[in-house]
Amino acid sequence: MDLKRVDTERAYHLIREKIITLELPPGSPVDVDQLIQELETAPSSVPEALKLLAHEGLVSLPPDGVFVGEISLPDLQQLSELRSLLEGFAARLAARRATEDDLDVLSALREEQAQVPRDDVRRLFDVDHKFHRAIARAAHNDYLAQVLDRFYGLSLRLWHLAGPEMDVLAGAVKEHLELLTAIQAGESERAESIMRQHIGVFYDHVLRAFKERGD
Repeated sequence: MDLKRVDTERAYHLIREKIITLELPPGSPVDVDQLIQELETAPSSVPEALKLLAHEGLVSLPPDGVFVGEISLPDLQQLSELRSLLEGFAARLAARRATEDDLDVLSALREEQAQVPRDDVRRLFDVDHKFHRAIARAAHNDYLAQVLDRFYGLSLRLWHLAGPEMDVLAGAVKEHLELLTAIQAGESERAESIMRQHIGVFYDHVLRAFKERGD
């Protein structure tokens, strides 16, 4: 891997983290020169990273400057529909294709999540996303996993926007146990149903939080 690509990937991950955690809030202008200085990276790596982020919908690149992508209620609805469909399908495939190694990883993550204190919402969310990514890998469809990885980042930004106090993660421990049990048993339809319900609950909470904030 050449140094230019490494530099671009580093800039991509650092800028993406700033966007997801709202250090760069929705709709705000992006100062490219400032990012180059702050990240101490090659001048060409930041514009290249921003092109990748634009492909994910996290920034826009209009002629008059670079801006962080907005989030609106229609965006929430569209994300909810796609994640429900695609993650439900991933759970269905995982129930059919998961290997023993896949199941071991899922079991370990479920146990880890069960040990996290209920008030440690950031860690709960991190483990929740690891669990979802593990299911995507257990589906053994690389293209599906790549698409879902994009949505995970968008969902994390939604969580930050809606407020870390959003009380939805405690119930995920029980839902993940039910999902793991279905996958272990090879019950593909049940796994898909549980996953779609799980995604729906998350977006219902996000939507309610947005409406309460008046966004």
